[in-house]
Amino acid sequence: MKLSWLDVRTVGDAKEAVLQEALHHRIEGVVSNTAADLEGLPPTVTKVLLPDPGALPDEFGAADVVVVDPATHGITPAELRILFPSVEFGRFVEIVDADTLELACESARTEPYSVLLFRDPTKIPLEIVIAAAAKATGSLITVAQDVEEAEIIFGVLEHGSDGVMMAPQAVGDATRLKECARLDTPALDLVELEITGTAHVGMGERACVDTCSHFREDEGILVGSHSKGMILCVSETHPLPYMPTRPFRVNAGAIHSYTLSKDERTNYLSELKSGSKVLAVDVKGQTRLVTVGRVKIESRPLISIDAVAPNGQTVNLILQDDWHVRVLGPGGAVLNSTELKPGDKVLGYLPSADRHVGYPIDEFCLEK
Repeated sequence: MKLSWLDVRTVGDAKEAVLQEALHHRIEGVVSNTAADLEGLPPTVTKVLLPDPGALPDEFGAADVVVVDPATHGITPAELRILFPSVEFGRFVEIVDADTLELACESARTEPYSVLLFRDPTKIPLEIVIAAAAKATGSLITVAQDVEEAEIIFGVLEHGSDGVMMAPQAVGDATRLKECARLDTPALDLVELEITGTAHVGMGERACVDTCSHFREDEGILVGSHSKGMILCVSETHPLPYMPTRPFRVNAGAIHSYTLSKDERTNYLSELKSGSKVLAVDVKGQTRLVTVGRVKIESRPLISIDAVAPNGQTVNLILQDDWHVRVLGPGGAVLNSTELKPGDKVLGYLPSADRHVGYPIDEFCLEK
C-alpha cells in the first residue's frame, strides 16, 4: 500500500467535508500549514505540518511530522531535531534544475520524509530520485496535481514514489486518491477443475485481449461463460509451430464471456477496450492488474468446454475452436483446448458472488 497524503491548505469551505471523507477512507496523512487543522484528528492519521515560508512557530501542536524547506524556513531538519527531539522532521524540495535535483536525491537518501515538488511535467527527474534512494529507508512523497498524475507517480520505475501528496479539487478526490494508491491485488484460491466434455458449437465472435504487459509463461487471465466459474486461459507466450509468440496476448474466448478486473469486478470481453484493466493470474493464484492495449474481435469457429469443480459446481468456457488456443492446468501445464477430454484437469476460479453490472452482489441469479 502506498501512502496518500491529503493537502488541505487550499481547500477552503469544503475542508470539513474533505477531512471527513479522508478519515472514512483511511487516508494515511493530512497536510496543513496550520496546527489548528491537525487538532482532533485520530491517531490513525499522520498529522503533517507544512508551514508557510518564514519563521517557524514556537511549537507544532499535534503534528506528527513537520516538513520544512531550509531555503524558505532558514533551518534544516537536522537542526530542528536537536531543538525538538519528540517531533519527526522531513524536508521539502522543489526541483527546477540539476542542483535542486541533486538536493532531492540527497534528501531521499538521508531524511525520514522527503516531500518533492517537480515543476517540469517530465517524470525523468523522479526516476532519478527513486533510483538514487533505492536502498534508503525514508519515505519519498511526491506532489501530484490531480489523481491522474498520482496514478502515474505511483508507477514510475515500477516501484513508484512511496507516497503522493495532493490537494483535492473537490469532495471525492480523497476517495479516488486512496483507490489509485491501492496497487496490490489479492491472491486468488484457484481450484482444479475436471473436464466433463467438449463440443463444437459453430461460428461466433471471439476476443483476443492484447495487453500492454508481457505475460509470464505460467500466467493468463480467467475467463468463463458464467460469473461464478472461470478457467485460466494462458497467454501466447509459448511457442507455436506456424506463428510467432505474442506474449502480450490472451486468446480469451467468446465475446459474451466474463473476465476479472480490480476488486473482483467482472467485465464482458466485448466491453474491454484500450485503457481497460484486467487481472493477470498465475498458476499459484498470484495476481496483478494489466492494461488493455486493444481487443481484437473476429468471427471464428468456437468450441464449448465443460468442467466440474470438486464441490460439484459446473463451469463453462467457449473458446476459438483451434489447436493453438490453450488453457493452463495444474503445475503450469499448457493444454491445447481442442485436445481436452473428459478427466483432464485445468485450473479455474469460483467467484462466490452473483453480479450486477459487473459488481459482486448478494442476490438470486440463475446462469445456465
